[in-house]
Amino acid sequence: MLIDVTGTEEYACEAYKKLFEDIMNDVGKATMIDRAKLVLKPEVPLFIFSVRLINEPTNKVVSDAADLRQEGSDTHVSISDERYAPEIIASLWKNYGRDKVEQQTRFDLTVYGGDEKAISNYQISSGEEAKKEIIGALWRVMPEGIKNRHNMSDGNVITIVATEELMHPEMIDEGVSVHKSMKEVA
Repeated sequence: MLIDVTGTEEYACEAYKKLFEDIMNDVGKATMIDRAKLVLKPEVPLFIFSVRLINEPTNKVVSDAADLRQEGSDTHVSISDERYAPEIIASLWKNYGRDKVEQQTRFDLTVYGGDEKAISNYQISSGEEAKKEIIGALWRVMPEGIKNRHNMSDGNVITIVATEELMHPEMIDEGVSVHKSMKEVA
């Protein structure tokens, strides 16, 4: 993840870079981010945080994160992407009940009476939910007291323009400019 921080105070730039990295790692979103641009203008005050994701978040279904095999009336599920293990297990419990889902190992399950085709299509993650989580993490990086925020989301780029004062059109224009530049970066 490449992080570009511009601002008037060198120490603040380094501190925000570290804070950004730490928070994105803490919420498990660092692996989704290709690059980030943080514009810090505390004297205005204006803060623009923009991230370009490796891929646009999409809805994930069980078959995106697990291999399934039908054996008679039962379905065996082998979770291949451990990030989604809790969601897969919760989805199976919800649809079949805990008594019908046997967990042999951490990532291997048997669903008694489970239909492979139905299980493979259970949604375990929403693309919109992933974007909301990233926006929430960006808000956590923002300084305390920031009240006015303007969010932009377009494909795989998310940008937040924030200020303590009234949001002036030129602030939003600067945010749009950063947002566009993040879309154009190769």
